[in-house]
Amino acid sequence: MAASNRMMLGPLVGSIDQGTSSTRFLVFNAKTSELLSHHQVEIVQKFPKEGWVEQDPKEILNSVHECVEKTCEKLQQLNIDITNIKAIGVSNQRETTVVWDKTTGEPLYNAIVWLDLRTQATVDRLLKKIPGKNKSFFKFRTGLPLSTYFSAVKLRWLLDNVEEIKQAVGDGRAMFGTIDSWLIWSLTGGKNGGVHCTDVTNASRTMLFNIHSLEWDPELCQFFDIPMEILPKVRSSSEIYGLMKICPSLKSGALTGVPISGCLGDQSAALVGQMCFQDGQAKNTYGTGCFLLCNTGQKSVFSEHGLLTTIAYKLGRDKPVCYALEGSVAIAGAVVRWLRDNLGILKTSQEVEKLAAEAGTSYGCYFVPAFSGLYAPYWEPSARGIICGLTQFTNKNHIAFAALEAVCFQTRELLDAINKDCGVPLNQLQVDGGMTNNKVLMQLQSDILCIPVVKPSMPETTALGAAMAAGAAEGVGIWSLNPGDLTAVTCERFEPQINPEESEFRFARWKKAVMKSMDWVTSDISSNVISLVGLKIESTED
Repeated sequence: MAASNRMMLGPLVGSIDQGTSSTRFLVFNAKTSELLSHHQVEIVQKFPKEGWVEQDPKEILNSVHECVEKTCEKLQQLNIDITNIKAIGVSNQRETTVVWDKTTGEPLYNAIVWLDLRTQATVDRLLKKIPGKNKSFFKFRTGLPLSTYFSAVKLRWLLDNVEEIKQAVGDGRAMFGTIDSWLIWSLTGGKNGGVHCTDVTNASRTMLFNIHSLEWDPELCQFFDIPMEILPKVRSSSEIYGLMKICPSLKSGALTGVPISGCLGDQSAALVGQMCFQDGQAKNTYGTGCFLLCNTGQKSVFSEHGLLTTIAYKLGRDKPVCYALEGSVAIAGAVVRWLRDNLGILKTSQEVEKLAAEAGTSYGCYFVPAFSGLYAPYWEPSARGIICGLTQFTNKNHIAFAALEAVCFQTRELLDAINKDCGVPLNQLQVDGGMTNNKVLMQLQSDILCIPVVKPSMPETTALGAAMAAGAAEGVGIWSLNPGDLTAVTCERFEPQINPEESEFRFARWKKAVMKSMDWVTSDISSNVISLVGLKIESTED
């Protein structure tokens, strides 16, 4: 691009993409959706006990500052004027729970990550308060089953077990939030006037939010015994929340004064970035976990096949709320990281594609990576990972292939459930996320689903979705979401290459393996001590 053209880029939008394993800041051209520059920093995950997964909220915040500053430096090297960045969007790992002190700005405990299992005993105790111990008792209010996955039980655990948090709540100093709230509060001033808010998509993952009234639910807060005064204000996904403030301690302030005007949980952001604005459009994101969302429009659809009902987006204060059916799988990319870090059969995560291609088959080996129990459609916390069908012929290449196949089989289970709930089968699957760079995986996915898999050439759809929400916000108005104005996306397409009978046979064997993964952990083991036969939940990020 010639220097003279660089000056004519027009308005730009920045996007903070805070995921489970890394933080990124990306800058897009609001007129063309072109990605101009980005920077990425990996985030450390801590595993203090079996099944516990934590992160340092300060490290997450510092990584955001670092990514913003480095990206701005890269733009300046490209002769792009950073004063053209007119808005910033936030996309974040959902459910991960932070409590901090509003007077000091310091976290009162590590963030408890969405994958964390420590709250199983809390869930069991809460279930005893529900008629018939029905884990779906609040489903029609929240869209969610009672599970370790969601924020309310994590917050309950913190209130029960962390003295500093109990004290701060008693003193009126505590603030609760998911990662979006922690970042927005910190970036808009923190203890000096920071904005304590969240958006409807993140609020809908807490189990404290009524997805119909779009308000915190007093009865749910009473059930979980959560003081409502510590909760953030719930806003739409596209409006000006506050302005970026300089961070004196890090001398970070390249974008001081720029409005933060978009906020979407990562899976909702990917739905927007894939432009799935029509009822019945769906996308599948392959990250640490795997998340298939199908837009159901302004109607909340409740699943009879183990899916969640969640808020897709609300793109403006006066705009309607749209809902989605969601299939959630805990372990997708994380299984590759596990093969690398725990088994040592890969040197890099990218190597899994080469090993799987060399094998070309799992040779009858099946891998169920239920490191955090099974999420959709089973919601079975007692399950643990297994590898079965091993013979003396099995080698690391077959296991690598079986790991990729496991991601595809899990997606097949989600797709089957969505097709049953919606009544109209999807005729292709739109995909995104880091793992979609793996061509072996994408071909396998098409083979196992028996439908085409379509991957956009610009895979950063999560960050793009947050940027679109930010740029379209009232008071910013530089990104049009009118269907006629949306940029056409070029895609790579993978068609099925095996016959449906073979696909069905392999899927049936997978289902048999899933049944064998269940009931490793009995409910009377309240400390989540895991059977030595089960595979462990360490290094579960990607």
